Amino acid sequence: MPQLFDIVVAVDEKSGIGKSGSLPWHLPADLKHFKEVTSRPNSSGQPNAVIMGRKTWESIPEKFQPLPGRQNIVLTRQLQYELPKDVLRAQGLDEALQAVQGAEIGIFIIGGAEVFAQALGHPGCRKIYLTRIRKDFQCDVFFPQDLSLYRKVSESVLQQEEGLSFVFVEYERLLFPSGA
Repeated sequence: MPQLFDIVVAVDEKSGIGKSGSLPWHLPADLKHFKEVTSRPNSSGQPNAVIMGRKTWESIPEKFQPLPGRQNIVLTRQLQYELPKDVLRAQGLDEALQAVQGAEIGIFIIGGAEVFAQALGHPGCRKIYLTRIRKDFQCDVFFPQDLSLYRKVSESVLQQEEGLSFVFVEYERLLFPSGA
């Protein structure tokens, strides 16, 4: 049975997720939503895990590294890449999932584009928490648009903040492999 995990992502109206190595928007409500989802208490009492690519790690302001209250796992093929001692390194998504295999915690994929592409088709991906921002930010990094394996299960009312309109949408996997 594959280790189950969820995706948490914010996208602009063209599925953009980043520009020039950072988020092109600042939405405190989305940051709060992200923290609530990824820090939600679990049955084990252990911190949840957030899995991200190296570029996503580097886009987090240093004062917030590692993301507090969560086990941070950074995917990088660079074996000499330096990370704080409490941050795990994995060479790929499956290796990161093996590091938390069997733990009764929430596991969240938080970026970037290459990691999202792998995660969307992975048999363990069960849910997507997606913030859809109604503006084009001329991004240079994008979330994969094929959500054919997922169905929308909820959408918030239209939110307004910092002059932007956005909604919180949840999708869940249509089919799981047998045994999952």
